[in-house]
Amino acid sequence: MSLYEHAFRRLLYPGYEGLRGRRTLQHLGEYQANQWRSPEEIAGLQWAKLKALVEHCWREVPYYRARWQAIGFEPGDLRSMSDYARLPVLTKADIRENFHGLQARSLGRHMLYKATGGSTGEPLRFGYTRESNDRRAAVMWRGYGWTGARMGRRSLFLWGGAVGDPGRGAQLKERLYHAAFHRRMLNSFLMRDDNMAAYADAIAAYRPEVIVAYVDPVFRLSRWLLEHGRSIPGVATVLGAAEALHDYQRSVIEAAFPGAKAYNTYGCREFMLIACEAEDRDGLLSSADHLVVELLDVEQTDDGNERGELAITDLHNMGMPFVRYLNGDIASRKGAWHATGARGLPRLARIDGRRLDAIRTTDGRVLPGEFFPHMLKDVAGVRRFQVVQETLDRFTLKLVPGPEFDGRQEAYVRREIAKVLGSDASLDLQRVDDIPLTASGKFRVTVSRLQ
Repeated sequence: MSLYEHAFRRLLYPGYEGLRGRRTLQHLGEYQANQWRSPEEIAGLQWAKLKALVEHCWREVPYYRARWQAIGFEPGDLRSMSDYARLPVLTKADIRENFHGLQARSLGRHMLYKATGGSTGEPLRFGYTRESNDRRAAVMWRGYGWTGARMGRRSLFLWGGAVGDPGRGAQLKERLYHAAFHRRMLNSFLMRDDNMAAYADAIAAYRPEVIVAYVDPVFRLSRWLLEHGRSIPGVATVLGAAEALHDYQRSVIEAAFPGAKAYNTYGCREFMLIACEAEDRDGLLSSADHLVVELLDVEQTDDGNERGELAITDLHNMGMPFVRYLNGDIASRKGAWHATGARGLPRLARIDGRRLDAIRTTDGRVLPGEFFPHMLKDVAGVRRFQVVQETLDRFTLKLVPGPEFDGRQEAYVRREIAKVLGSDASLDLQRVDDIPLTASGKFRVTVSRLQ
């Protein structure tokens, strides 16, 4: 542990938390202890939290009380997880249509709000409490710690850049914030073949111990390094995010960053980190002491695993509870509570969903599928969208608008997309009533028709 890392963990971060009135470190200590419990103990802890959440929803959240009464359910009926599986799932449409009814009556004045990027093509606004936010940060730091990506360790993020035109004050504040966390940010959305060397040089000059990145950009950079006879030593951990990290990508990344181990993470904006690989990289440890992660409509895979659609419950967001929420992803596991090693947390074998098509530009860049959800997440009135790349310079944006989407929003979208695709790209923005699923029943937020 470096001197700065030690000082950050013991002095700087606790001071920052104290000034902001946060309790992340206290929650982190709790979760650090929980992980070493037996599977039976963690299941018991999860069950106690789940029962308390259901009782809270019955008392405080009008939406759940009405839905559960309609099926003849009340909290006293919750005696096992099979009883819990009777409860209706929660969809994005349910949240939009019942936004206020989903909020706890006594906590409405204490809520915070954010929007998802909508990787399934459906941006979403939701509320959460300060405690649940602190707990999510604690779960994230615990998971990152499994990979060696501890708080205060010298890190580089190959991530999405700011959308719009933030002022100088906002830019300075962001730089100071990241500097305090001992990390540097590089905008992966500007990466292209002819500036790859600049990204490689910047990373090599910064000498990070940890890299956190969208999977496709760090894979492309790694492949470029190897093709040009280069490598960047000194990196211990590469964390892949936003997309599944495949074995063929892992081997390329580790060859380009000799000495590093590449890890899969899984999360979404509604919950932050959901699951993460640990040292053995035998599946992804799921935070069962913080969430309930279910697989619905389970089917057997060729390798003997179970696969199904994810339904997730946050056990600590009492302000706007998400109970059995469908986030649109599909995952596989070896068993309902498969735990190996000293930690009693269950494991997912892999994440099978969220495979977005990449978009190519005329100047040689490849935009990860996360770019458009990132750019459109805060645009008022965007209910659903899909980007189709017809040719290298011709794009179609299909958009299901809400009443808030007017000429100003359309001008903003066109301007921001032109910044990235280039002025020579043609954008056909189509306002449509709906965007159909694929023949397999999935929704693709980006579609590339290029060979």
